[in-house]
Amino acid sequence: MSRRLGLGAFAAGLLAAVLSALVRATTPLSEFDVPNADLLLSKGLSAAAVALVAYGVYRFLTAFLVARIADRRRAHDVRNVLRLTLGVLALVGVLGAFTDQWLGVLVSFGVIGFAVTFALQQPILSFIGWFYILVKRPYAVGDRVNIGSVSGDVAEVDFLVTTLWETGGPLASNQPTGRTVTVPNSLVLSSEVVNYGALFDRVWTEVPVQVSYETDLPFVRQLLLDVADEELGDDTDAAMRRYRARLAESPLDLDVADGPTVNVAQEESWVVFRLRVLVPPTRAQRVKNRLYERVLDRLGDHPDRVSFPVSRNR
Repeated sequence: MSRRLGLGAFAAGLLAAVLSALVRATTPLSEFDVPNADLLLSKGLSAAAVALVAYGVYRFLTAFLVARIADRRRAHDVRNVLRLTLGVLALVGVLGAFTDQWLGVLVSFGVIGFAVTFALQQPILSFIGWFYILVKRPYAVGDRVNIGSVSGDVAEVDFLVTTLWETGGPLASNQPTGRTVTVPNSLVLSSEVVNYGALFDRVWTEVPVQVSYETDLPFVRQLLLDVADEELGDDTDAAMRRYRARLAESPLDLDVADGPTVNVAQEESWVVFRLRVLVPPTRAQRVKNRLYERVLDRLGDHPDRVSFPVSRNR
């Protein structure tokens, strides 16, 4: 559909260009009581030809170039660059067709651009932010991010704004809320940006479990590691290999564990075990839910070795 629409627009543009040349070459239009009617018609056809050809080229490149890019994030960026480049060229071409002063149009663009810089500072900063996102890639479509006080999955990165599918928000869990949030791209230049998948496709998360002081603590620690290995064993092993390979490419010198670990903390009336595992950023809560269910079932099978706190402070 996109290919046929592009070819149709391109053909219509060429036809408009031919008609414009014919109007210029033929006798002036006398049946219209409009001064220079033939000249106005010719310029209008020339402007339409430029716009249609530009649109046809955009559709053609989208169908044959962008559609062949396997990476959806890169395809999104290439599509935006094509829209911007061909849109600017089409605007210059249309104005040039009407004025017959191509150089003057370009000079006017520079003067007008300088004048509107003071009036449109925020949109200009957002456009610069888009260019920064395109080049430095602090995030891309599909990433789960925090931008300032907003968190969500990046759905679209446009010239001026980034659209997020919100996560968290009024929900206690860090899951999608069903709402979208539009964030100006200028925020990447003035606020912190947290990308959950920037290092690689996993993040560390913790599953806290509270038990009483009378519990067999070494037993609970080993039970948590066993559950994590049963639930995430193969996936964790593959993720750790990718994690180590990514760290080897960076200047960081970190001591990385071989797999899930358990941290223990002493609280006022209980002991907290925090099972630390690698999970996909967008499925962290689902993984934690599965781990909670299996851990509680396994702990409940050993009432002689495991007890839970009953203090009102819990």
